Amino acid sequence: MADDNALLVGRGTLIPGRELSEAFIRAGGPGGQNVNKVATAVQLRFAAAASSVLTDDVKRRLLKLAGSRATKEGEIVIEASRFRVLERNRDDARQRLAALVEAALVPPPPPRKKTRPSRGAVERRLKEKRGRSQVKRMRGTIGD
Repeated sequence: MADDNALLVGRGTLIPGRELSEAFIRAGGPGGQNVNKVATAVQLRFAAAASSVLTDDVKRRLLKLAGSRATKEGEIVIEASRFRVLERNRDDARQRLAALVEAALVPPPPPRKKTRPSRGAVERRLKEKRGRSQVKRMRGTIGD
């Protein structure tokens, strides 16, 4: 059974429509009578903490990436009011959520291991420094 409201994210991850909810609200800002009468802004909510398709690590990264868009209950709220048309705002909100989830799906790189230079590398560096020092010393004035 295909879910019409489902959101395809990245490579094969599908967020079911039951985990998303949309509310259509009036947009603020300029626009005159149209803004005051028509609810074209979209408020998209995704219950990330209760999601059945995301792992715990992905949920944790997603809520961290969401920042102030995440609520204490683990819900992500995205508001879109860039466009005058409801459908474009709806698509914009869904694309922004998909990009956020896709970024959270990428695991962080492993921490860098500190390494020490080998003895040979240290000796080569010091030899090079002595050589440069000698070249610069030879540039000086010749004393009597």
